[in-house]
This record gives sequence, C-alpha cells and structure tokens, in this order.
Amino acid sequence: RYPDETGFVERDGVHIAWERYGDGEPTILLLPTWSIVHSRLWKMQIPYLARHYRVVTFDGRGNGRSDRPEDVAAYADTEFVADALAVLDATATARAIVVGVSMGGGYALRLAAEHPDRVEAAVFEGPYVPLADPDPERQTETVPFDEPLERYEGWAKYNLHYWRQDYRDFLEFFFGQVYSEPHSTKPIEDCVGWGLETDAETLIRIERAPYVDRAAARDFAARVTCPCLVIHGGDDGIIPARLGRALAEALGAEFLELAGSGHNPNARDPVRFDLALRDFIDRVHPPALATSTEAPTPAGDATVGRPAAGVAGTVRSRSWTRACGRRRRALYISSPIGLGHAQRDLAIARELRRIHPDLEIDWLAQHPVTQFLEASGERIHPASTALASESGHIESESGEHDLHCFGAWRRMDEILLANFMVFHDLVRDDPYDLWIGDEAWELDYYLHENPELKTAAYVWLTDFVGWLPMPDGGEREAYLTADYNAEMIEHIARFPRIRDRAIFVGNPDDIVPDSFGPGLPKIRGWTEAHYDFAGYVTGFD
Repeated sequence: RYPDETGFVERDGVHIAWERYGDGEPTILLLPTWSIVHSRLWKMQIPYLARHYRVVTFDGRGNGRSDRPEDVAAYADTEFVADALAVLDATATARAIVVGVSMGGGYALRLAAEHPDRVEAAVFEGPYVPLADPDPERQTETVPFDEPLERYEGWAKYNLHYWRQDYRDFLEFFFGQVYSEPHSTKPIEDCVGWGLETDAETLIRIERAPYVDRAAARDFAARVTCPCLVIHGGDDGIIPARLGRALAEALGAEFLELAGSGHNPNARDPVRFDLALRDFIDRVHPPALATSTEAPTPAGDATVGRPAAGVAGTVRSRSWTRACGRRRRALYISSPIGLGHAQRDLAIARELRRIHPDLEIDWLAQHPVTQFLEASGERIHPASTALASESGHIESESGEHDLHCFGAWRRMDEILLANFMVFHDLVRDDPYDLWIGDEAWELDYYLHENPELKTAAYVWLTDFVGWLPMPDGGEREAYLTADYNAEMIEHIARFPRIRDRAIFVGNPDDIVPDSFGPGLPKIRGWTEAHYDFAGYVTGFD
C-alpha cells in the first residue's frame, strides 16, 4: 500500500518525513519507536487499517527519511511528541487514535497526558514505560553502557563501544531478542536492514537522551482520560509483560496479553494484532451508521443496530438467513502468478458446477486472472479490487530474464498479509460453504497461524511442495529454506483440520526425492502422506 500523500515538517532545523494513507475516519497515528527502525515497522498494519481508516505515520528523527541531528537533546521524548503534534498539524488532523510500540509507548503516554484535545484514544504495544522494576535477567540494567568491556556476549553487546565496533552484529543480536518466536527470520532480517539505515553514533545519542522516568510515567498515567488499550507479548524478551500490565493498571485500561508472542506481535502475529486494534478502534469510534435504505449484508450477519442517540431516522439494517435456506456457495482464490492456475481453476469450477448445478462460485482474484475469468463469464467478488498485486510484485523482482523465486516470495510477506486481511473481512461478513485456494499462500499460511478463523471447508491446491536452496545461495539460503519448510511441516502436524483436502495437481513422480532440509523428512514421502494426487489439470484437451 503506497501513501496517498507524503511530506516533511521542520522543527528547529530538523526535517521529519510523514506519510498519509486512506481517507476514512478516524485518523490512526502510528508513532515511531526507538529510532533503531523507522515507520516501515508498521508495514503489516498500514494496508489493513488504511482500508477502514485514515492512517498517518512518520519516521522518528534519527532514521528513515527524517534528519539525524547531532545534539543529544534533540532526541528527548519531548521532541518526538512535538514532532507528532507538528505532523498532526501538517496533515490537518484535529484528533487521532495514537498507537505506540516500545519507546513509542512513552511518546504516546506523554502525548495523551499533555495534549488530551489531540488524542481520541491510545494503544500501547509492549510499552517501555518504567512503572515496574526492571528485569533482573536483562543485563542492560547492570552492564555499564559507557565503559569498555573485556567480553561482549549476550546483553553485554548493549554497549556503545561494541556498537562502534560491530554495529551490525549488535542489530542481529538485538532483533533476535525482539523476535523470540520460532521461524522469525524475515522480521529479523527486515529490522536489521532498517537498523543499518542509521548508525551507531545516532543510536548512542538517542540512548543518552532524556526519556520518561518512573515519576513522570505515574504523573502522565494519572492525567490520561481517553480510552486506552495495552497489548503485550507474553514472551517479550525486551520489555517484560508485567510492565505493560502495570501501565494498564495505572491507566485503568484493558490489558491484552498475547501468550507466546515476543516484543513486536504487530510484525510476528499481525492478524491477531490487527484484529485487536480494529476491534478497539471501532469500540472507541463506532463506524458511521448507515441509513435504512442500505442494502442488507449477505447470509450470516444477524446484527441489527439501533439509531444513534440524537440521530433521527437512521438504522443499521442487516439480515440473516437460516443455514439450510442458504445457497450453496464457494469462494475460489486463484493465484495470479502464472495464468496456468487460472486455466486449471476455471476447468475445476466448471466441473464442480456440472456435478452440483446449484453451486454458486465467487472468485477472489487479481489481474490478470480477473481479465481471463471475466471473459469466461465468471463472477468476480467486488473485494478483489482491494487485493495487492502479487503478479506485479513478481514482475518487479524479475529482470534480465532472471527471477529468484524464493527471495521474491519472502519479500512478498506484507502483500500476503494484506490480502489475507481482505479475505478475512470478506468471509466474516459473507459466509461460504467452501473455500478453494489454488496456491493461495496467504490463506494457507495465516489460517494455520490463526486456526480459530477457519469457518468453512477448505481445499488447498498446489503443484509444488517445499522450498529448495539454489547452489549460489550458500549456507544462508539453505538455512532459510529449511526453516520455512520446517514451519510448514509443524503447521500441518499441529493443525491437520485446517486443510479438509490437500490436492497435488500432478503425479507422485513429479516430486523431487530431496529432503526438506537437515533433520526433516523426504519431500516425496511426506507429500504422498499428506496429499491426494489429481494428475494434470490443464484446462484444455
């Protein structure tokens, strides 16, 4: 999701880059955190939120497209709050729901306490707000930051001399602690890359700058009057969950602990985080009521709204149909990466309707698949227009007749999440009997990550299973492909109920005899145990 508007604000000679997405209500201000990263930290939230609200972000001073002042005082928490106010003014935002993670939680707290007229509500994720004693296991509380050490291991790397000596290694260590969940190679890699967009000296200045202390935190919490939500990973290795709970208690706020999540569930558990965020936003700022002439939503929504106080003649009108009286309906998700999928999927859909003449099929698809399907007389679901282009991404990754498929797929993570959230909203409001996903990677992955969201029979189709490293990828690629394969195998073992059918479009002999990786099973044997084989489905004679 690209921004609809970008700009800069200038304060005391420091330029701060901001972006705006969407035009809905209310405005969501996603605050910066420690400037070891910039606003791309919110990449898993922006596409989803911008479909429903107006979203504003800015790069914290010290990283991204914002300036890197050389004065320590320029990085005080008061400066970040002043930057937030300047960005609100520049984007003509009277009030916003502010969201802050880690140090951004301190910025959000000060902003809500000192400027209540600008903050409609506040969300704190893994907030670094010192309302409880520090974690004795985290050595940064005891290891000196300024003094040289004989050895730099573990949290001893949180030291300015080591930052100057091996900044990249510190980033890799630190973000390995941030993302303590298994199979977190991609968010770690992202954050290391963003961390390298600044430098050790800038980070040292930020570390030395004034920040909210315990007395100030208590004072601010007592002054906050807006609705608040605190979200904290139960396995947060950076800020213990008890600090988030202490902040929630001080604010009288709701506390949501995500058990098993680390410091940044917005990146590692984005579906659960995004849904919790939207639920809170809609409670604080209910969606606008529709007039009584609004068309009812399909089949399964039984909610009937009441007129808003003081609003005459308005009602949120919906309908519900008894289950046995509903049409038989299937939602077909066809991968746009290669039109061979569309051709075989059309053949399958036609055969399904021949066997079940009463079956209606809607397609959730992207260009160029939609063009092919429309020409064939198929019905494209309107939500398809909200999908991010997977084929466009693959095309952008291709050059000189060369495509590194695994790397391109890894870099498609935010696209896959954005498209899953489109699917989620669709099937939540418009129930189907059957979901069919032909290499619908987003659907398969996030259903296994969030199995409670499965509400229909689900069929998974593919013509390849697993990733194998290319020789020129070296040890790193061999490690990454094995890690991705291991996560997939764990998903299937833990939640076999997600895939009601797993169909390999081809024959067993098409599968390579290699293993998924060191200590993992052979690809052919595992596939034969977990898939049915359809033979070739070409769509032509």
